[in-house]
Amino acid sequence: MIRLYVAADLAQGVALGLDHGQSHYLTSVMRRAVGDEVLVFNGRHGEWRAAIEVAGKRGVILRPLAMERPQSLGPDVELVIALVKRSRVETIVEKAAELGARRVRLVLTERTNAERTRVDRLSAIAAEAAEQTGRLDVPEILEPVKLTRLIEQWDASRSLLFCDEAGDAKPVLAALAGASPGPWAILIGPEGGFSPAERNLLRNLPYATPATLGPRILRADTAAISALTLWQAAQGDWRGLEVS
Repeated sequence: MIRLYVAADLAQGVALGLDHGQSHYLTSVMRRAVGDEVLVFNGRHGEWRAAIEVAGKRGVILRPLAMERPQSLGPDVELVIALVKRSRVETIVEKAAELGARRVRLVLTERTNAERTRVDRLSAIAAEAAEQTGRLDVPEILEPVKLTRLIEQWDASRSLLFCDEAGDAKPVLAALAGASPGPWAILIGPEGGFSPAERNLLRNLPYATPATLGPRILRADTAAISALTLWQAAQGDWRGLEVS
């Protein structure tokens, strides 16, 4: 069944108007008509089964019928990524949503090779990925800030997995063995790597755990996907999965 992310509140019987893009997608692309059902979620009120009540030139109106799943959230892990080229950062955001990241923070480092991005477009990519994966929330995408400013404002209760490819760090799984189960963030640097000053700063943070992603040099998108995958296996909601 088609799943759609909406911003509006969800409640049984309360009509819900879709925007132009979603209306066009349902009626023109997917050929849905009055009476057909879809699933909708907003990250706050769970997932609802809703029927198409109106499908006209002015848009589609849905009527929520029943809650299918109550609201839930995955593990509290953030991805902090140095801004890279547009196609790669879009891939990173899409895969971060698929892998369960709760938010994506964009940072500017001394060797960042891009300075601008469209956060609205990245948010739309995250929403589409959330629709496809079945998660009940959409990762928050935050505007880029300088790395030094981010560290100045950091909440020390959130552990930081610092993916350091230039030092003598432990492999990720070894670094995470026995680590705190609380909120985490994963930091991926630019394709030029962190500067010596940035590495020194990060390695001296009491809440940071340096780790390596292996013997090969990875592009930023590959590094982000690899680090999130390993974190989910060691600390996230991949643990304890049983085959029935």
